[in-house]
Amino acid sequence: MNKTSIILLLIFLINNIVFSQTIITDRPDQTESSSSIDRGSFQIETGILLGFTEDEFSSERQLLAPTTLFRYGITKGIEIRVLSQFESLKNQSSTQKTRGISDLEIGTKIQVFKKENINTEIAFLSHIILPTGSTGLTNNSYGTINKISISHTLNDALGLGYNVGYDYFGDGKGHLTYSVALGVSVTDTFGIYIEPYGSLNEFKTYESNFDAGITYLVTDNCQLDASFGTGINYTMNYLSLGCSIHIAKAKSD
Repeated sequence: MNKTSIILLLIFLINNIVFSQTIITDRPDQTESSSSIDRGSFQIETGILLGFTEDEFSSERQLLAPTTLFRYGITKGIEIRVLSQFESLKNQSSTQKTRGISDLEIGTKIQVFKKENINTEIAFLSHIILPTGSTGLTNNSYGTINKISISHTLNDALGLGYNVGYDYFGDGKGHLTYSVALGVSVTDTFGIYIEPYGSLNEFKTYESNFDAGITYLVTDNCQLDASFGTGINYTMNYLSLGCSIHIAKAKSD
């Protein structure tokens, strides 16, 4: 599908849909939502990802199966988060394989701005990377991932979210990151998004990417997703499938 077809499809959808969303997730796009989950609620967002990268020196296949984010609301506007994933890397030019657990990430999301009748939300997200991963998959040092997340409800059918951030992995200058996600709800249960994203690695090497995906609300507290992504100025492709489940706090009698 070319760029003109994508634009025409979005215009058609925006003019013919009604927005409805219950569970709010941080997957499958790269842009973290600006909403935190309610106090006492628990949310699991899990999936698998098959990726491929290539440069002039090597090519590598990556499998994340599963990658799982656990979210728990500790108070209004604040949640704690734990990200864990099993990773498999294979060098396509050799028989070398690396399998195991990636470094554990522990963090929080703090919603710093949300008001009724205002269509903008702002949140701050930060994760600490712990060097707990398997040999060949760990950075062997502490790191951090930080983002400012902003979202706007443009109308009953359309939402826009974007992140800017800084990642540091224990060595070098770190990476500046960005993402911009345009989300559209096709029906009460079915939605799509498109998203450019990228990073300025070590403040000198720019990587530009694009991804798109769909979400399907099975029930009020269960969402399925599928997405794909590709590199713009380098060779990278991935395909991902996932499921998210929200467990609300039990109501008191």
